[in-house]
Amino acid sequence: MTTSREQDVPAGRYEHPYLPLQPWLQDRLPRTRFEVAEGCTQEVVDRLPEAAVPLRLQLTRGDGAPIRGARIFLRCRNGYRAEIFARGEPVILWLPRGAIEGSIECPGCAPASFRVEADEQGDPAPLTVRLQPRGAHGRTREPLCARSKVDRSVLPRHTVRNSATSTEAMRRSTALLALPSLALFLAPLGAQERLTPELLWKLGRVTAPRVSPDGAHLLYEITRYDIPSNKGNSDLWLQRVDGSGAKPLTSFEGYDGGAKWAPDGRIGFLSTRSGSMQVWVIDPRGGEAQRLTDVKEGVANFAWSPDGKRLSYTLQVRLDPEISSIYADLPKADAKIIDDLLYRHWDQWKDGTYSHLHVQDAVLGAKPVDLMAGERVDTPLVPFGGDSQIAWSPDGQHLIYSAKKVENAARSTDSDLYLVSVKGGEARCLTEGMDGFDREPRWSPDGRYVAFHSMQRAGFEADRERLMLWESETGEVRELSSALDAWIEDMAWAPDSSRLYVTAGVTGTVQCFEIDLAGAVRPVTNGRHNLAGLAVTPDGATLFALRQSHERAAEIVRFTAKGGAIEPVTHVNDELFAKLKLPIVEERWVEATDGKKIHCWVIKPPDFDPTKKYPLLLYCQGGPQSMVSQFFSARWNFHLMAANGYVVVAPNRRGLPGFGQAWNDQISLDWGGQAMQDYLSATDALRAEPWIDRARCAAVGASFGGYSVYWLMGHDEQDRFAAMIAHCGVFNLESMYGVTEELWFVDWDLGGPYWENEANQQRYDAFSPHKFLRNWDTPLLVIHGEKDFRVPVGEGMQAFTAAKLQGIPARFLYFPNEGHWISGCQNGILWQRVFFDWLERHCKSKDSNGKPSKS
Repeated sequence: MTTSREQDVPAGRYEHPYLPLQPWLQDRLPRTRFEVAEGCTQEVVDRLPEAAVPLRLQLTRGDGAPIRGARIFLRCRNGYRAEIFARGEPVILWLPRGAIEGSIECPGCAPASFRVEADEQGDPAPLTVRLQPRGAHGRTREPLCARSKVDRSVLPRHTVRNSATSTEAMRRSTALLALPSLALFLAPLGAQERLTPELLWKLGRVTAPRVSPDGAHLLYEITRYDIPSNKGNSDLWLQRVDGSGAKPLTSFEGYDGGAKWAPDGRIGFLSTRSGSMQVWVIDPRGGEAQRLTDVKEGVANFAWSPDGKRLSYTLQVRLDPEISSIYADLPKADAKIIDDLLYRHWDQWKDGTYSHLHVQDAVLGAKPVDLMAGERVDTPLVPFGGDSQIAWSPDGQHLIYSAKKVENAARSTDSDLYLVSVKGGEARCLTEGMDGFDREPRWSPDGRYVAFHSMQRAGFEADRERLMLWESETGEVRELSSALDAWIEDMAWAPDSSRLYVTAGVTGTVQCFEIDLAGAVRPVTNGRHNLAGLAVTPDGATLFALRQSHERAAEIVRFTAKGGAIEPVTHVNDELFAKLKLPIVEERWVEATDGKKIHCWVIKPPDFDPTKKYPLLLYCQGGPQSMVSQFFSARWNFHLMAANGYVVVAPNRRGLPGFGQAWNDQISLDWGGQAMQDYLSATDALRAEPWIDRARCAAVGASFGGYSVYWLMGHDEQDRFAAMIAHCGVFNLESMYGVTEELWFVDWDLGGPYWENEANQQRYDAFSPHKFLRNWDTPLLVIHGEKDFRVPVGEGMQAFTAAKLQGIPARFLYFPNEGHWISGCQNGILWQRVFFDWLERHCKSKDSNGKPSKS
């Protein structure tokens, strides 16, 4: 006797086999993308009905174009009936053997009926129905749950249906797909378009959410870019925590961001609407924004005091004189006098000013107090530190900030946490004797503890990011995350101060974990995604975060503190993604040369056909220690690469976090060693697939990924690659050491200066790509920005010159006003166009002999 049961199906977009189907169904269904709405349950049985056979149904117009928005009505023997909503892609139906009759209704097409005989076949029997157009196509409907019209006495069931009981929910649960064994094919995605660089820059970029003091609303920002004007615009948005009622709170044509809830429910934020960056406040119930600060230099990193009566922020304070002040008779002299290292950082030269923490009353015209007066240090830590490195004590009498107060800042990672009174005075160091990075302080709501991030080993910027706890009564510091061999990223306290919620990278994803004050760790989420920007409701029951994946840009989601389904909250980019065909993302492990397993993401083009052959892109990650997770980048975007017809393999090679600190540490002092072999192992594993064109492979990457490209050019004895692209890559280790700024990085990863000892010199000689130029013969695209001070532009220039002088096809894409990244809108689109043009020339175009063109 067949038994059935119901189980919840979380709302969202899925790809088989990620929905937990019954074992007998897993290997009977092809890979398919589908959507499930909220409030759905899945009725499952223990075996596949023996009478069912597969049928492949495809609807097209007379000109061959797929039909979207059609309704198909099926009538089978034994009274079996079903109603299907087609979205333009083929649908695999498991139907009873015998004659099947049906009719079709679709917008813009003539109605039609059909009859087909479903009989025993190993593969789905094809059925194509062509209809003549009769007008404009209708719009595709939103994903709904299916409601079965099947006579359940005839066949066992595997359906998805809406379990909600409200009138609206039942109205929206109009039958779409009501077939036995077919939860998987609910609302197939009938998209027409593929992602382009222009569409990528039209996406709204959503920031992390902030929960209102009463727990009723979410506050976040959306940034959108206007391509013709080459400008971005950020506005504040407000909506209820259940996901409803999203509305813009501001509409200024410029920057409105950095928003924070005041205790009384007002919203403070930073804006350039007065001409410089100032703090403004607005009532979410309506009204105009009012300015709270008037600081000539402009402010940053704003926060409210816990009682809302004060503001904290940072501003640039000049402590070092300008040239014109030293030599008043030379007012037009343009130069810098430099006495110390770290005279420039990432993309900016030191200008004699320092970012200091200030406090003022929350009224316009109040005088700010510099809490770091006279100190030649910055808070937050430059260049990437933000307001999360500054924290108010719950009683509003103190602040904690992160700063690096050391003699030789260019060669040290020793930052500490400092406790200072709101009235100013001497700051107290809370992390004395801890010589690595200490940052990201978070006071517990009860004021007893401060949680923070800490790296143990001095000078190692990629040491494990630990979760530490400082107790205010005793000054004791202890680690909470010793049971989790992963890097702590975001963190948020539970309202009762009994535990923290953190995100951490594991196995190519970023998940949420709960850590209590005894150090016990419990996973809260799972799935193929990255989570960031945690926020907790005042009752501690619900968490919010940003979620992104290789297919989709970040949106806000919610989940319970106990775990379970993750539900979408914002839908900023749903309309655009509904029109896109999505790539296929797979997880794969390949064997390394030392017998260990390498985790890889494999991204296949939309409409992937295993009978065809595709060019392959090996993605080389930067960092070096930066996990290949489920990121959705404006530049290194795997979705976009796949949309352009490439299969991408992105290995989590040796030297990346997320797979234990021992795996992460293996890159240091071994740049050209096992990590490079891991890349070749992953490439060879994919090139062995019958659907990869072995003659059309390329390697691409930035920073250490650019180094990897240069290295592989000199060590590809099997001639695997037809093209190379290196963005801001390290080419000459000796020259890079002399011009980079964060010397602690090369000191640790390369062992120190090349002239210091013979072992260092041998390492530089063995691992520097420029030493192997005689082996270069692959077409090379070099990309670099003038303001890249981490890997200065001369590295790219040397590589381009070396390629050209050897007669190797090469191109240099140079950005005079960009740094290590490309941040401008039109520059970003240009980057993508040149990137894909280079690949098109050398990985898709072929000469008369069928070989990739080398011209």
